[in-house]
Amino acid sequence: MKSKGILLNTVEYFTKIHDEFLKEWDLAMLTGDTSKVEKMSDNYFVTFFSRKDDKLSTFNRDEAIDGMRQSVNALLGAKKRFENRIIRMRNLESFVVFYELIIEKESRELARFFTIENWQYIDKKWEIVRELEEHV
Repeated sequence: MKSKGILLNTVEYFTKIHDEFLKEWDLAMLTGDTSKVEKMSDNYFVTFFSRKDDKLSTFNRDEAIDGMRQSVNALLGAKKRFENRIIRMRNLESFVVFYELIIEKESRELARFFTIENWQYIDKKWEIVRELEEHV
């Protein structure tokens, strides 16, 4: 039998954590309440690689949360699909999640991104420390 510490830090266990995170996104897109998906560390940053000719944009935690709240409210009722997800363990306290994010509303695709999330176990909870988004 695995010890509790090792059990909490397996790909299988982290996959359940991430599954819950995706369910919380479904709720956020319906209600506009993003509080349960605001799982960013204090030093979090996100970098967006936009369309071909656009420059990249990097946002800190506060800027990212503000932008996320605005986007969710503008897209209320839309759905986020998380396709082709792959989860890899870096070490016992760090995971990387790769997926294709598709945003749809009324059966129409609005946006598509390749996403990489870097998660760490900090102060007894899982948080995203950095994220990369590339517009497809």
